[in-house]
Amino acid sequence: MANLSTTYLGLQLNNPLVASASPLSKRLDLVQRMEAAGAGAVVMYSLFEEQITYESRQLDYYLSHGSESYAEALSYFPTMPDYNVGITPYLEHLRKVKEAVNIPVIGSLNGISSGGWVDYAHEIEQAGADALELNIYYLPTDPTLTGMELEDSYVQLVNDVRNRIKIPLAVKLSPFFTSIPNMAKRFVEAGANSLVLFNRFYQPDFDLENLAVTPSVELSTSAELRLPLRWIAILYGRIQTDFALTSGIHSAADVVKAMMAGANVAMTTSELLANGIERLSSILSQLEEWLEMHEYESIAQMRGSMSQQAVAEPAAFERANYLQALNKFDGAVWWGNI
Repeated sequence: MANLSTTYLGLQLNNPLVASASPLSKRLDLVQRMEAAGAGAVVMYSLFEEQITYESRQLDYYLSHGSESYAEALSYFPTMPDYNVGITPYLEHLRKVKEAVNIPVIGSLNGISSGGWVDYAHEIEQAGADALELNIYYLPTDPTLTGMELEDSYVQLVNDVRNRIKIPLAVKLSPFFTSIPNMAKRFVEAGANSLVLFNRFYQPDFDLENLAVTPSVELSTSAELRLPLRWIAILYGRIQTDFALTSGIHSAADVVKAMMAGANVAMTTSELLANGIERLSSILSQLEEWLEMHEYESIAQMRGSMSQQAVAEPAAFERANYLQALNKFDGAVWWGNI
C-alpha cells in the first residue's frame, strides 16, 4: 500500500489533499464530513480586513458617541485593542472545529495593508489554529500607485503578520507580478513558511437589463491547474519553502501533477462544491491506485520529479515552448481542417 502522507507547514498530514478556504468550513458538521472523507487538513473560511476594520469603527463610534456628557461611562468599556469585534464568532467557531476534528486546521486572513487589524492573527493563533494562511487579494486601480510600492506593501504585511504569530504562516498570492520568482523569494525572506499558488480573482459581469455590475463566481476546472503547476515546477528547488497548489484540483491525476511539480499539498474547493464532500474519498482512493499501478511507494518519492530542475527539457516551462505550442495548429491551417 502506497504511503500518501506528506508534510506541510511543519505539520504531518495523512495525505496531500487539503480542503481550501470556502463557505464549507462555516458549518461544523461539514468540516467533520471533510475529515471523515479523508481531507488531510482544512483551511478555514477567510476573515477579511475590511470586515474587521469596518466593525471596529462601528463599535468605536457607538462607544464614544456622546461621551463628552458621560465621560465616566467610558470606564465601563474595554479599550479597542482588547475588544474582539467581528472576529469573536470566527474565533469561537475555530475553537469548536479544533475540538471536533483531529486533522490540522489552518486559519485564514484576507487583507492587503498593514495596520491594527493584523493583531487578529495572534487571536487566531490563540484560538488554536495549527497555522495561518494570509490571503493577499487586491486589485490596484490607482494609476499613481507603482508596482514597486505595492510589492513593498505586500512584503511589509507578511513581515508584520509573521511578527505577530509563532505558528507557521502560508501566503496565498496572485500570479500578477512582474517577477514571480523574486516576489516568492521576498515573501519567504519576510517570514512565509509556504506559498499558496494561486489566488483566483473573481471577475464582475454586466447585467444588461438592469444596467448593473453584478458579482460572478465560477467554479474552477482542471484546465486552471496549468498556471500554478508551471510556477511551482519552476520555483521548486530554487525557493526553499513549502508549496501548496490551489485552483484546478478535481481528480487524482491533478493531485499527482501537483506533487510531481513540487507541491506539498493540493487544495480543492470547487470539486467539493460541485460534486459533494465525499468526492475527497474517491479522489484519494484513485490516487492510491495510481501510485500502486505506477510502482510509487510514496508521495515523497514523486515530489518534484517533474520540476524544471528535474526534467530533460527545462525550456518546456519557459518561452521556448511557446512557439512549439502554437505550431501544433499549423497543419490544420495549411490543410484546410478549420
